[in-house]
Amino acid sequence: MSKVSLAILCLVGIDALNLSYAQNSPEDYVRAHKAARAEVGVGAIKWDNRVESYAQKYANKRKGDCKLVHSGGPYGENIAWGSSDLTGTAAVKLWVDEKPKYNYKSNSCIGGECRHYTQVVWRKSVRLGCAKVKCDNRRGTFIACNYDPPGNFVNQRPY
Repeated sequence: MSKVSLAILCLVGIDALNLSYAQNSPEDYVRAHKAARAEVGVGAIKWDNRVESYAQKYANKRKGDCKLVHSGGPYGENIAWGSSDLTGTAAVKLWVDEKPKYNYKSNSCIGGECRHYTQVVWRKSVRLGCAKVKCDNRRGTFIACNYDPPGNFVNQRPY
């Protein structure tokens, strides 16, 4: 094998390693949230290590069963499960895809669930932390994103 072929093979291998981490970094989660928030004129959200730590501890607790059960903790929370390797940005997309079900005029969900979306765009939620775990026995992926301060208060609009 020539040196050039070996170098290309190494670069492809390195690039493939990077792809396995793509769409799961703190920057990826923040970017996906910022895009949804910008669409409705809501300011930026930033990554918070304390909130991330909470999300990671809770995701670790769910690793054994990966049930979609909320933590009941002090933060706003969105959770997702995928039967394969769900990425962080794909999880955020699942939540943002609820946007058509949110009716701003009535401040309610119409035609289905929308509160994951409203948490993503909740104006007062300015700190974000997310975590991802692979479920035991290869039963998929569990993702938790937590928001500080929490959103989705009755009789309050997200933006």
